[in-house]
Amino acid sequence: MSKEQLKITFPIGFHSFHKDQASNFQLNRWYSLGYGRLEDLEMAGAQINNPENWKTTMLAQAEKAVSESRFLNAAYYFRAAEFFLAQNDPDKIPIHQNFIRYFIEVFENDGHILIETPYGSSTIPTIVKPSVAEVEKGTIILHGGYDSYKEELYPLVQHFSELGYKVITFECPWMKIPRGSDQLGLDFRWESIIGAVLDHLQLTDITLIGISMGGWLSLRAAAYEPRIKRVIASSVSFDVNQYVNPIAQKIAGLFFTKFRNFTNKSMINKMEKDIQYAWFVNHLMDITNHKVPIDAFDILLQFNEENLSSDLITQDVLILTGKEDHLIPFKTHQMQINALVNARSVTGRVFTREDQAQNHCQVGNLKLALNEMAEWIESKT
Repeated sequence: MSKEQLKITFPIGFHSFHKDQASNFQLNRWYSLGYGRLEDLEMAGAQINNPENWKTTMLAQAEKAVSESRFLNAAYYFRAAEFFLAQNDPDKIPIHQNFIRYFIEVFENDGHILIETPYGSSTIPTIVKPSVAEVEKGTIILHGGYDSYKEELYPLVQHFSELGYKVITFECPWMKIPRGSDQLGLDFRWESIIGAVLDHLQLTDITLIGISMGGWLSLRAAAYEPRIKRVIASSVSFDVNQYVNPIAQKIAGLFFTKFRNFTNKSMINKMEKDIQYAWFVNHLMDITNHKVPIDAFDILLQFNEENLSSDLITQDVLILTGKEDHLIPFKTHQMQINALVNARSVTGRVFTREDQAQNHCQVGNLKLALNEMAEWIESKT
């Protein structure tokens, strides 16, 4: 495959692929990253009407792409097919393996290096891509958080490499497949992960970019890791407990402490009726290593204002927010900015419908968000 074929572009526009908001967002996610063809995703959206149908529809798209030697499309259609599958689904591992297989088929000779970063008794699978520009400008580490693999972020890796940066991305320990008995679970103390990567690669001056839950994690790491000099958080949540109003917070706290069995049963009942909620809770249980919904939520609720330690952040900070983010309340944008009382500088950027980047993680116009990041990094170095 030629170098021209390896270059991923970022199409502009958020489309109505599906009437269900969560399903539509996921289809737009693959499109905005440059992994999917518009006609394929329009066809898939018209055919998908339930979770099982999602899997078979996206598998059909993947297999068609393979038959036509469109291996980039195939890789990420396999990833899409896997997305809503529970860990115990017998198809999950084989589908994931196909995703990785075709990712390698496309990008094996793209100049990146795959290493294993030591971390405790385990390792962190890490991609390192050197700058392909004549002058290297510095080092960027970027990562997701809740539900993304390192391979999904590769277009961002390519983009910054072409701009002159060495770029590093890695697998969150809780996202490894297949899962082992010693699998590390979701942990808000992200500075230990970033510290391990910095130690292994002997880095002392980096820009850290966190996407989605990774935005929260990147700020937490910056609070405790001085080798991070600049930090960018896309769609940061600030405090999941504060998504609702103060009265609702108190009620929720009461149910989580005094009425745990009732609350847990209510979660299970909702999972039986709400497909998207069921996926969210099942995935949360997977990545926290808990088999009981409310126990998994106990871990999620640690992603709060206190544990974020915003007052300890002294670096330059860029906060990127979609005005119509369907996952994170818009109010958290200003809450986060206000909390960065000791940062060297704080820049906030809100993307609107006019930008076509008003959604979670700027899905719809990722190129605009990447341009904002690049210009900001240049201005701070």
